[in-house]
This record gives sequence, structure tokens and C-alpha cells, in this order.
Amino acid sequence: MGHRISKIYTRTGDAGQTGLGDGRRVPKSDARIHAIGEIDEANTTIGLLLTEELADDVRMLLTDVQHDLFDLGGEVCIPGMSMMTAQQVKRLEKAIDHYNADLGPLKDFILPGGSRAAALAHQARAVCRRAERALVALAQIETVNDGARQYLNRLSDLLFVLGRTLNRAAGCGDVLWQKRKNAE
Repeated sequence: MGHRISKIYTRTGDAGQTGLGDGRRVPKSDARIHAIGEIDEANTTIGLLLTEELADDVRMLLTDVQHDLFDLGGEVCIPGMSMMTAQQVKRLEKAIDHYNADLGPLKDFILPGGSRAAALAHQARAVCRRAERALVALAQIETVNDGARQYLNRLSDLLFVLGRTLNRAAGCGDVLWQKRKNAE
């Protein structure tokens, strides 16, 4: 790759604009920039989850997801670009099925919590959902690859299942929601 980034600050964004991958300058408040930021935050939150002790298979899966999210950010950064594939979505579906197979069926809603790793998985899930909403909002005004939206949708499902899986691995059960627990 060589030395692509030689200077961290460029001052080109000081007036509130930033560059897209196709060279166009847009306001930092642009819906496309907002979606890129939300995808970046999802990636960062998964990075935080990766600082926890995780099984090797979960660590490898989440590392692959981080690479996918970087691809997704690149796709959104270049209008008309399509990098996310149906195969990436299917890989997530396969992982969901794999990790969900050993979990009991849900009869109640669960609260984010239990072990620290599970709580971080749920936080990543919530951030991923926000990234998905930002991408859907962008798709209402510009063309967005269907695979990108599908990927974020499946990723949030995967993170939910991983939260349950991580609690089970830590010896914690699901934290069940108790309707009107504190109502008097």
C-alpha cells in the first residue's frame, strides 16, 4: 500500500466540508457522511468488544466483521460503488444459525447485560441498528446497495445472538425483562 497517509491533519475540513471517495466535497452534515460515521462507530464498538476474552471462533468472526464494515464504509464513501455481496450476508446468516443452535428459545424479551462481553455485544448491536437506520435514510435520497442494508440488518441479529452466547459462556443466563417490575 505504501505511504498513503503521510499527514493526519490536512485542514481541508475546517470549513465544515469533507471529501467523498469520488473526489466530491460535501458538507459534514450530509446523509452519506452521517451513514459513514455510524458505520465507523459500529466498527469501533466491535473493536471494543474484541478487547474482551472471547473464544477464538468468535474473535475471528468479529475480526472478519470489522473488515466487512470497513469495506461497507468505503462503499458508502464512493457513490455508486458496490462492495458488499450476498455471500457476506450469507456468512452472517450461517454464523447466526451456528451460534443460535445451542441457545434455548426465547420466551421473554431480554435486557442487555449479564457479562461484560455480552453487554458490549448488545451495545454493538444497538450501534449497528443506528448505522442501519442512517443507511436507510440515505437510501431514501440516494441509491444504496441492497447488500449493504441487508448486511447491517443481519449483523445486528448476529450481535444479539452473540450477546446470549457470551453470557452462556460466562455462566450467566439471559437477563430477562420483567414486565412492570417496578410498577406500584
